[in-house]
Amino acid sequence: MDLIDTLVEKGLRRESPTRDEALAVLATSDDELLDVVAGAGRVRRKWFGRRVKLNYLVNLKSGLCPEDCSYCSQRLGSEAGILKYTWLKPEEASKAASAGVAGGAKRVCLVASGRGPTDRDIDRVSRTIEAIKEENEQVEVCACLGLLSEGQAERLRAAGVNAYNHNLNTSEATYGDITTTHTYADREETVRLAQGAGLSACSGLIAGMGERDEDLVDVVFALRAMDVDSVPVNFLIPFEGTPLAEEWNLTPQRALRILAMVRFVHPDAEVRLAGGREIHLRSLQPLALHLVNSIFLGDYLTSEGQEGKADLDMIADAGFEVEGMGTTTLPAHRARKEGCGGGSCGPCGDSGTAEAAEPAESATDEPGAARTDLVAVRRRGAGTDLPPNA
Repeated sequence: MDLIDTLVEKGLRRESPTRDEALAVLATSDDELLDVVAGAGRVRRKWFGRRVKLNYLVNLKSGLCPEDCSYCSQRLGSEAGILKYTWLKPEEASKAASAGVAGGAKRVCLVASGRGPTDRDIDRVSRTIEAIKEENEQVEVCACLGLLSEGQAERLRAAGVNAYNHNLNTSEATYGDITTTHTYADREETVRLAQGAGLSACSGLIAGMGERDEDLVDVVFALRAMDVDSVPVNFLIPFEGTPLAEEWNLTPQRALRILAMVRFVHPDAEVRLAGGREIHLRSLQPLALHLVNSIFLGDYLTSEGQEGKADLDMIADAGFEVEGMGTTTLPAHRARKEGCGGGSCGPCGDSGTAEAAEPAESATDEPGAARTDLVAVRRRGAGTDLPPNA
């Protein structure tokens, strides 16, 4: 394919495709899919080899968020039956983080629901980081606490935070369709505040919310323009009890094309497979490893993920290796002395993900058909008395 050959050559030179070329990737047919994956895989291996970075989520505060993000199970007015609890104690968060590190994670992502942290919340998170570092000195820490105010990013960095996650989620043109309690510009400003404080910027998107191809391309190019280090790609989990509960419009093939497009636009940035991989990629998850270089290990914020051991087996069986604690994630030309050198964090607010379950007899793989049999609310780990999945 002339298109893919052109994009591979650009990616190997760290050049961006044109907007039309990115749209063309999304428009390729299923017959061309393996060619698309193979081409994007060449770019991925050029900059990241066969390494897969493992990241582990710790949900510090779950549910009861005052924001109205339509995709989120923790939103204002959500009727999803998720776990709801206030701030974990530092020792509880440290215990959860240690489980992830023991499973192979080199980064712990600390997430809290809400519009944004108060100064008292920053103090809480700082004490939590201290507790985590006492047990796992080398682990990278990413914070995802919502919209930041002036000076808060600097305080987080001083406390030991390496990266900050705040996703743009969708295009600026359609942002108002999914959220009304804050703006796209608010999210951009938080990413800039994090970068200005020397934190590694992690910002990505959620696909499957009914957006057009143009919206996906717009947000991915906006992220490139902001020069973020990491681009988490979430696939919507239509939780029962949220406004987007009926949005079941992704196929495994569509999900792979989206990941390939993101890789071509961000050839040397960390592209991370985040919420939704289990229910939308299903048995094609191993193919996604040829496109991304980072995934979550185990469970997510409010939903269950694939078993941690199954994640590790999948990586090994696909011919990849877990990235070691002492390895710098980003290529040398992108590594920043003042930051952690790369990585990413989880989705802000959690688009959710789910356990890989056996299809129910009534289930169908037709696009648009609800697969509620695959959506499993998290009932273990942080905020419960049950051991975490790591």
